[in-house]
Amino acid sequence: MQEYERKQLLERVEREGATVGADIPETIEIQGEAIDLRTFVFEIKRRETVPSGERDRVEQAKKNLRRERLERLERIEEGDITWAEGEELAGSIIGIDRALNALESLGPTDLEREQQVQQAQDRKRWMSFLKKALGQEDDASARRGR
Repeated sequence: MQEYERKQLLERVEREGATVGADIPETIEIQGEAIDLRTFVFEIKRRETVPSGERDRVEQAKKNLRRERLERLERIEEGDITWAEGEELAGSIIGIDRALNALESLGPTDLEREQQVQQAQDRKRWMSFLKKALGQEDDASARRGR
């Protein structure tokens, strides 16, 4: 592959709107293992939130996709490859970017909701403690009892 062709492929991959209209690959090989990427992304995206049990799996998938993207990008930058191989790599990188964008745009997780509930309960306990410490709760309950 000529150097100008290599630069064209790299520019295509790094272009701002490169993922617009791009499809998530049906399957992708990451570290020697074939993964049903499109099915995985759609399975996770169809839920409103990422369940706490799936959160680690999603984070690991994003980490693996970023690593694979970097390896493929380096093959375009430095590898002894043909134009056709470079085209295929560029297309797969854009597909990986599309999958990453979909996974990054997931809504709030159950973990975040649990944290909000916990904070609300902590505030209630703190206010109750303050009222008891200031003697306000005893006065209020004594007036209710009369």
